[in-house]
Amino acid sequence: MVTRLLRAGSGVTDLDPPAARAAVRTIVPTDVDPQDLLLLDDLLNIADPDVPLPQIDPDARRRRLTALVNATALARNRPALFIIEDAHWVDAVSESMLADFLAVIPRTSSMVLVTCRPEYRGALMRMHGAQTISLAPLADSDTATLLGELLGSDPTTTELAAIIAERAAGNPFFAEEMVRELVQRGVLAGDRGSYISHAGVDELSVPATVQAAIEARIDRLTDPAKRTLNAASVIGARFEADLLAALDSDPVVDELLAAELIDQVRFSPSAEYAFHHPLIRAVAYESQLKTDRAEWHRRVAAAIESRDPAAADENAAMIAEHLEVAGDLRAAYQWHMRAATWATPRDIAAARQSWERAEAISDALPEDATRTAMRIAPRTKLCGIAWRARVNVAGDRFDQLRELCALAGDKASLAIGMGGLVMDHALQGRIGEGSRLASEAMALVESIGDAALLAVAFASRAIARYCLGLPGWSGDLRHGLKMARSADPLSYATVATYVYFPGVSFGVLAADDSAVRDIEDALRVAERSGDDMALVYAQAALGTALVHRPTDAERSHGQKLLAKAGEAFLRRRHSLSELPLVNAYLARERARRGPRDEAVPLMFSAVEDMLSARDLLAWGYAIPAVGVLVEALLANANEADVVEAEATIERLAAAPADDSLVIRDIWLMRLRALLAAARGDNAAYRDLAQRYRAMAHSLEFEGHMAWADAMIADAQ
Repeated sequence: MVTRLLRAGSGVTDLDPPAARAAVRTIVPTDVDPQDLLLLDDLLNIADPDVPLPQIDPDARRRRLTALVNATALARNRPALFIIEDAHWVDAVSESMLADFLAVIPRTSSMVLVTCRPEYRGALMRMHGAQTISLAPLADSDTATLLGELLGSDPTTTELAAIIAERAAGNPFFAEEMVRELVQRGVLAGDRGSYISHAGVDELSVPATVQAAIEARIDRLTDPAKRTLNAASVIGARFEADLLAALDSDPVVDELLAAELIDQVRFSPSAEYAFHHPLIRAVAYESQLKTDRAEWHRRVAAAIESRDPAAADENAAMIAEHLEVAGDLRAAYQWHMRAATWATPRDIAAARQSWERAEAISDALPEDATRTAMRIAPRTKLCGIAWRARVNVAGDRFDQLRELCALAGDKASLAIGMGGLVMDHALQGRIGEGSRLASEAMALVESIGDAALLAVAFASRAIARYCLGLPGWSGDLRHGLKMARSADPLSYATVATYVYFPGVSFGVLAADDSAVRDIEDALRVAERSGDDMALVYAQAALGTALVHRPTDAERSHGQKLLAKAGEAFLRRRHSLSELPLVNAYLARERARRGPRDEAVPLMFSAVEDMLSARDLLAWGYAIPAVGVLVEALLANANEADVVEAEATIERLAAAPADDSLVIRDIWLMRLRALLAAARGDNAAYRDLAQRYRAMAHSLEFEGHMAWADAMIADAQ
């Protein structure tokens, strides 16, 4: 569906591939990445077979294609109408892609018309600016017009048309199917629009439902054609000729095409077919005995695996689905787990779905020696990725994991699950719960020695230590980054952003060349990973580092990255604790380049959001955000702003904290020194600046050390 829509919108439907590629290049923006053009060629089925495609993960590919298609739509200066029919039948992946592509339509001169059944409530119905028009069944006059086009005007069909119209009750597809059924039965002779009826009305029967009409048409097929249709219905709504041939050594498609039960939708390089209507496939599928269907599903799974062994991991989800329906649950479980492993760095939502299917299968299996381990594995993964996929694991699933791991003596799986839950607690602001669980998880992790687990654990402990002013944080960070590099690229990207976003923001780490290189490495990994949230976090981390750099070019690039990250946080309703800090940095950069009076209220809003939040993580990020606001107020140095700055400082100082929060204390020292300077109290400024410098150096907070040294130099 997506390809057909974009081909039509690009005007390349009737062009050969070379001409189509040339046409596409006249409508896309001139500054498009050449690799993205190759991806678009592939999506439109016009790719040059002699030019290799960029080797990137599916979600990264989707991200880049969405950006290109939307940029092209925004640049279009001619109106266009796009029609998407039968949205209720669209698969989830196509629906999601279409929603991404159509998000910019309200900002263009184009229009999209979507048709669907009343019960459809999918993403295409929730698009911004969408209006719903409910259609009633066809009026009698419209049904009469339709039947006139189908049957013709011969007098022998007049009474028949009235019977069909009454039975169809305004459903045009039902009317069409009844006509086709009567043609197959031999009641109607001739061609479309010029039929003659050979039966009297009194001896004529018509199907009571559209399903009955389809069943009657299938019953009149030859046995080989029925077998082919049954096999095709098990494959799916669309099916390729070679896969069909792998199931049925002599498939009969011509008869199915002639009966308008299927349509050929692709001719080269290999034929592909689709059911004329989803109901036809449903009727063909449901009409088979369960044992027959199960055997077909087993054969489809085997055929998918054998025809392209190199793509078995990529096709694992399909294979698992067929085996599960066939009742081969243990085999289906293994393929679901294999599918999740393949999808994890590419599409975390797909991985989650596969693990959930594996979890359900393992719970349904009879008890034996392997069942406990099978139940542990998907639960471990689901708890471990909770913070990435927004899975609710705080409850039965984690409790079950703990119980199963205790039964099996499986510390590693429990540690992985705990680690994910600790991160989820932190991101949702449940710091107390997260802290208690982290202590337990750290003890488990240290006893195991897994590099990826230890990397996150060391980084987490480092953050806790520097916030409380405890020694050892620097060594923990170095260990965490080193271990992450020795694990896998995505683990490194995750740990690097986890280290640098708060580290630079809090002034613990300097935004020096080494830090920027580390985060740029993480961003490059995230861009190719297919993990959207890993990309957003990396953008936020690099943007934060760059807005602390000295050059205008770096700060401008950082501002753009933060804007992207902030938009993603808001759109996905994810990591909202970090969003106000991102907004504060964006407001500061706006103040540097434009009217300060417009930017300062945005900083106030961000700080207010964080200081008044019950979310403790957001409260923590309020510390550097207060710094951004106070520095902006003191830069103007009028009395009203100085008073406002002091009030903001004291509000931060008065906010409750469970422990001696050294990270807050050092910021308060810095801000009070700046406040003294703004008031012209040089003696107090020198005293506070010296104490601030001593504190920064004793704690080895790199960012604060540089800021304090600069303040001392200014005071001399």
